[in-house]
Amino acid sequence: MASKYQPVIGLEVHAVLETRSKMFCACPVVDSTVGEPNIAVCPICAGMPGMLPVINEAAVEYALRVALALNCTINLTSIFARKSYFYPDLPKGFQISQYEQPLAQNGWLTIDTVDGEQRVAIRRVHIEEDTGKLTHVERDGERYSLVDLNRSGVPLLEIVTEPELHSVEAVRNCAYALRSILRYVGVNSGNLEKGLMRIEPNISIRPVGSREFGTRAEIKNLNSFRSLERATTYELARQEQLVEAGGAVVQQTLGWDDARGTTQAQRSKEVAEDYRYFPEPDLPPLVVEKAWVEKIRKGLPELPQARRERFISKYGLKAYDANVIVAEREVADFYEAAVAAAKTADAKLIANWLTGPLFGLMNEAGVEMGDLRFGAKQLAALCDQVAVGKVNAAGAREVLGVLFAEGGSPASIIKARGLQQISDSGQLAAWVGEVIAAHPKQSADYLAGNAPLLNFLFGQVMQKAGGKANPAAVRDELQAQLSKLGK
Repeated sequence: MASKYQPVIGLEVHAVLETRSKMFCACPVVDSTVGEPNIAVCPICAGMPGMLPVINEAAVEYALRVALALNCTINLTSIFARKSYFYPDLPKGFQISQYEQPLAQNGWLTIDTVDGEQRVAIRRVHIEEDTGKLTHVERDGERYSLVDLNRSGVPLLEIVTEPELHSVEAVRNCAYALRSILRYVGVNSGNLEKGLMRIEPNISIRPVGSREFGTRAEIKNLNSFRSLERATTYELARQEQLVEAGGAVVQQTLGWDDARGTTQAQRSKEVAEDYRYFPEPDLPPLVVEKAWVEKIRKGLPELPQARRERFISKYGLKAYDANVIVAEREVADFYEAAVAAAKTADAKLIANWLTGPLFGLMNEAGVEMGDLRFGAKQLAALCDQVAVGKVNAAGAREVLGVLFAEGGSPASIIKARGLQQISDSGQLAAWVGEVIAAHPKQSADYLAGNAPLLNFLFGQVMQKAGGKANPAAVRDELQAQLSKLGK
């Protein structure tokens, strides 16, 4: 039964700009999930009185890369502002951010939905600094929190979409698309588990057909796509049940309890006035030259959407396969290198082996493309062996497993393991004849109309051949001999 309510969702995505130093000081950016706390702190990022911030040029360049990739209008002059709120991990008592005059605005990106492509508007892209990190401790009956300022002052990019997402699927695909762009332009690894990218959906519902916005609730700091989907699904259902029962949705900030699968109220949702924004007095306006912006624009790589369309038209891939391959720049680069290196295998065959058996091995082992013990040329060589019939699919999977575990050369592995495909017509005819003779009842039943028995007989031939026979040739020979038997 269709719901009476339409989801209305916008995303706020915070991405750490992975520069060498922090946003307003020379402290190094370190992995706050490992190592000693408070080893990358100075008077500036610790919020000591009288300390003056200085803008990190590399962080501005990284932010411009993302804004341009999202088709935004770049504001050549933008203003940093003080955003006041009081958390234990915010040493200054305010965050340096951007508000009325952000770095960029009015952009868009394209996502896939069940109803086709959707263009999602990007409201703003701006730079700010990250907060520190709290570690909550319970020991000897006492509860307290420890503050680590390694992350305090790390450059952070905030991307805000318009509330134009109307399904959980669209929310997931939009978050994936944003992560892909961040990775393509080389500013963020997209690692949600380490907090390098954090997703915050703003969720409301309204009666189907209405144009009025409902009251929204924001779910803070989701650190996996699974949590994003689960939390969004739960919150939509919660709001619908609340409204159906005659209640009203309260504007508030929520946390997500992954173990319980529920959202939990954290505080009432702030509005801009609560933060008491005013221009940061210790920083001049950020002025970027148009020539620099254009230089950055020209240096952008081919982006996922354009690359997908090219893969479909140039390589004849299906949209789904093209989407899977271009989602990660490293994967797309690997694929194109394999296609270029192949001598006989076509682009579709290579795509099938990449997104099928190879992705399966990578997912099982939890590794990424950069961790492989072999390169694109080796995958191309393996696909060449399959294309010319030197090895069948089963043998090729075994070769791929060895490449994955040890590296090496496909041709050498095939020879060392005796995996050469047997296509000799005389040998295949002999094996087929032996199987038919050994299974007269199954052969007769097949000829009487029990078609699935052909697969049984085929399996017996392949077993006799030790899995090395050419499957297509075996099937042809089997059907030919059975056809003669039936006359």
